[in-house]
Amino acid sequence: MKSSIPESIKSPLRKTIRRVRLRNYDVPEHLAKKHRKVDDAGIAAVRKSIQSNYHVGWRARERYSRKAYREDLDAHLLDRLESDRKLVVPWLDTLKPLSGLRILEIGCGTGSSTVALAEQGAVVVGIDVDQGAMRVAQDRCKVYGVDADFRLMNAAEIDDTFDNNSFDFILFFACLEHMTLTERLTSLSRTWDMLPPGGMLGVVESPNRLWFYDDHTSRLPFFNWLPNDLAFMYSRFSPRENFHELYHEWTSVAEKDFLRRGRGLSYHEFDLAIGPVQDFTIAGSLSAFFLQHGILKPSATEVAYTELLQQQCPKVHPSFFQKQLDLVIEKRD
Repeated sequence: MKSSIPESIKSPLRKTIRRVRLRNYDVPEHLAKKHRKVDDAGIAAVRKSIQSNYHVGWRARERYSRKAYREDLDAHLLDRLESDRKLVVPWLDTLKPLSGLRILEIGCGTGSSTVALAEQGAVVVGIDVDQGAMRVAQDRCKVYGVDADFRLMNAAEIDDTFDNNSFDFILFFACLEHMTLTERLTSLSRTWDMLPPGGMLGVVESPNRLWFYDDHTSRLPFFNWLPNDLAFMYSRFSPRENFHELYHEWTSVAEKDFLRRGRGLSYHEFDLAIGPVQDFTIAGSLSAFFLQHGILKPSATEVAYTELLQQQCPKVHPSFFQKQLDLVIEKRD
């Protein structure tokens, strides 16, 4: 099933790094000088860890075409770290200097973002539910010579592990969309309660349910608008490998696995867990940072659609109407 959606709209953040390289934007010197360099042996060690710990089970090499596997391997090996260094870290550092900052990174994955934060002097605790990904994250940090504390746990259990005021910044990194609704609401509510006044809660790279095209999971138009059971059945039309062929019978196990692949979220969860959203203090958004520095220019379609959404909810901050939720909320009291 082919889509008429332009490629410029389909490309997710981490795939835009190749276009960003062509832009006249340099990482600030005080950040760039802290980037850890590793030799070929170090890169080979990370690659081996990815292949041994991450590309197993449903993510095994044989589940992909050669091209798709190479793209996924490259993304986890170097591309994600490069995009986090070039795009996400400079943005976050403008909101709160990262050096010495106590950060809880929810959804550390294979550790690219962990390294990007820790090499800047942040004190990072990374949590994830994926044991294989976390092993890669641990190996990656060793190779890059940075320290981080990793915990294999569900974010919904967070207040049973950490005390209030333990962190200055709690960051949901490309993970809220992979949670069940209960997990999402619980983790947002509990992390917000943990933050001290002046603390920040950030969301990075989470697809917006309100957007007309899903470039995260299915690569289909309107997919995130569908109820879960209908989306489950409709996934067979997705062009994405290792996805369209997986979901046939709606069972409790299959449902949870399907939700873990990513279903998007919107301001509605924030309204329920923290709200009201119209009272939020938005410290910054990645889209505004992009515009300020001329890094990426949204298409005319994206601009028009964002304006349409904003017209429907004028009291909600515009960052909730971008195709991805990349925003930071500051806790006032």
